[in-house]
Amino acid sequence: MAALDLFLNNEFSDALASLQAKTKDSMYHALTYATILEMQAMMTFDPQDILNAGNTMKEAQATCQKFRKKSTVADSINNLVHRQSLEHFTEEEIHAEICYAECLLQRAALTFLQDENMVSFIKGGIKVRNSYQTYRELDSLIQSPHYVKGENHLHFEGGVKLGVGAFNLTLSMFPARILRLLEFVGFSGNKEHGLLQLQEGASSYSFRSVLCTMLLLCYHTFMTFVLGTGKGNVEEAERLLKPYLARYPKGAIFLFFAGRIETLKGNIDAAVNRYEECCEAQQYWKQFHHMCYWELMWCFTYKRQWKMAFFYADLLSKENTWSKATYIYMKAAYLSMFGPDDCSPFGDSEVELFRIVPSLKLKIAGKSLPTEKFAIRKARRYLSSNPIPLPVPPLEMMYIWNGYAVIGKCPNLTEGMLETLIEAEEALARSSATELLADDQCVIKLLKGLCLKHLGKISEAEDHFNYIYLNEKKVKYDHYLIPNALLELAILYLDQDRREEAIKLLERAKQNYKNYSMETRTHFRIQAALHQAKSAPENGMHSGASAVS
Repeated sequence: MAALDLFLNNEFSDALASLQAKTKDSMYHALTYATILEMQAMMTFDPQDILNAGNTMKEAQATCQKFRKKSTVADSINNLVHRQSLEHFTEEEIHAEICYAECLLQRAALTFLQDENMVSFIKGGIKVRNSYQTYRELDSLIQSPHYVKGENHLHFEGGVKLGVGAFNLTLSMFPARILRLLEFVGFSGNKEHGLLQLQEGASSYSFRSVLCTMLLLCYHTFMTFVLGTGKGNVEEAERLLKPYLARYPKGAIFLFFAGRIETLKGNIDAAVNRYEECCEAQQYWKQFHHMCYWELMWCFTYKRQWKMAFFYADLLSKENTWSKATYIYMKAAYLSMFGPDDCSPFGDSEVELFRIVPSLKLKIAGKSLPTEKFAIRKARRYLSSNPIPLPVPPLEMMYIWNGYAVIGKCPNLTEGMLETLIEAEEALARSSATELLADDQCVIKLLKGLCLKHLGKISEAEDHFNYIYLNEKKVKYDHYLIPNALLELAILYLDQDRREEAIKLLERAKQNYKNYSMETRTHFRIQAALHQAKSAPENGMHSGASAVS
């Protein structure tokens, strides 16, 4: 726990040094050391960091293996027939099982990041399934009347709650078509059970309570917004964060989440202060700075301060390797919003920046990032000698990250954004008609509809969303607009308690459209909206799925 305190106080090098000394002899030191390196790899996406983290996690798994129950060939055959009985394990051996399961899961995540071939995906899938099965068996052990609590039972039970909660919560969010496949091979997830397990894990005094808290914070402040309907439980996130922020007032991780909470509350200036405070709190891990730069870029987008937003997109393009294509696209997008009297920083050309975006394509786990694919598709129109400019590229990308759910809490920001969109619509009406006119008109209609909804102009918002659906045949390239317009109209109906109409629109959006930009993200959001619409147990999308227990 001492090393964890060091880490949460930004003393990263001291934390790693104190852990490394005991990685060969202690499964918890080995697991924690490898977990910190994996966190770093996940933030940098640097191939060398991923390789180092993978090797370290493999060594941690070997350390855990030394403490696992030894079995003979006869035992192994018996376990296959009768399943292994964990009730006869010592306390040390069940701790080894939970640490081993965590190692498997984290190695699987790195396998997906590291390699592109099918063999690696199969290996990663096997690790995930083995980890999943171990968590199920350990959870059954805790429920068993024969379970005897050892001296460190809180740490063991916290590990089970972390794993069971993470699996249930994550699986419950998957779109139905993916979930059916996962259920076929033995996986299942229940959102409420997952949240409960993580909440219990977060409230217990265990080694993994902070990890349960962080996962819940990620869920409430990111996953429910980016992959959901924008209705995250910000109050619960604040409650979870409060004791950690009091104990670690300069902890970069907690300052970052504090900034995110302020963002979601619509307190953009307070969020900017928190992110800046997070950057000043430590210099060892620049990756935390980059996470803040990304959030600051969006904060200034919400405020329509294009030069400041450009500044942070530029910093990211120079310092971070996650997606150069996305960062350069955003730089060009912000330049396109500059007024005629604004000088271009560093002499950058909007058109030239857009043109280099396709050449910066990056593959992670054998696939391009969805955001990057979207940016490349949008930037392609600038490859011609006489390009047709995008009308409001940063505001369109803001929709992809569900930013309108943020400004919707601030009427002044929403009104300002609507004003910018009206100006863009008027400019489009004045310009010569092109083959992309319908696409550009529908982009603006979608974004205007969101602003109008948040300003309480429901009938006008409904008209804007319907306009896109009615002009579906005229859209040439931006086919993502139609299912998303149906999704937004459905969410608007849900807010008015028009549930049956909403469900019909969501089913239409889910079933009738394929192979469009950001399709998976849209399906995640449709799934979240359906879960909200079918909230009664007998109708719940996941009510029939058993929990991981």
